[in-house]
Amino acid sequence: MMLDDGLVFAGDSRTNAGVDNISTYRKLHIFENPGERLIVVLSAGNLATTQSVVSQLEEGLDENPDESLFSVGTMYGAAKMTGKALRGVTESDAPYALAQDADVSASFVIGGQIKGRRMRLFQVYSAGNFIEATEDTPYLQIGETKYGKPILGPVDS
Repeated sequence: MMLDDGLVFAGDSRTNAGVDNISTYRKLHIFENPGERLIVVLSAGNLATTQSVVSQLEEGLDENPDESLFSVGTMYGAAKMTGKALRGVTESDAPYALAQDADVSASFVIGGQIKGRRMRLFQVYSAGNFIEATEDTPYLQIGETKYGKPILGPVDS
């Protein structure tokens, strides 16, 4: 959520792969170089997909350290990089996952600030495309929206 004085991020840690397979995994990831950048990534969807995308964002796309969240020059570039990583992972894994009737889709919220630039907040969809939060729509939500939406949205009389 975008506020006048900054950004607020919240994420749960519950995942499930069916009724009897509930686990806990981190879905909020922080990429920080103090004084230079702070980027937060929230994930939802297929756990294998999200973990692979987050690893690529940290380590570099296709083993290229020049293409990581630690080197990207803008938050727009960070959102674009996240979409590119997501497309790469789904293209690579989808044929095998679909053969097992698994859904490889995932989505991300990415936001933060790079030194000298303004704070920005984006939502990256499963297709790798993304939107940016605005003054009219200051919050973005992924995953199970039925719980957070009533808290964030206006109260109906």
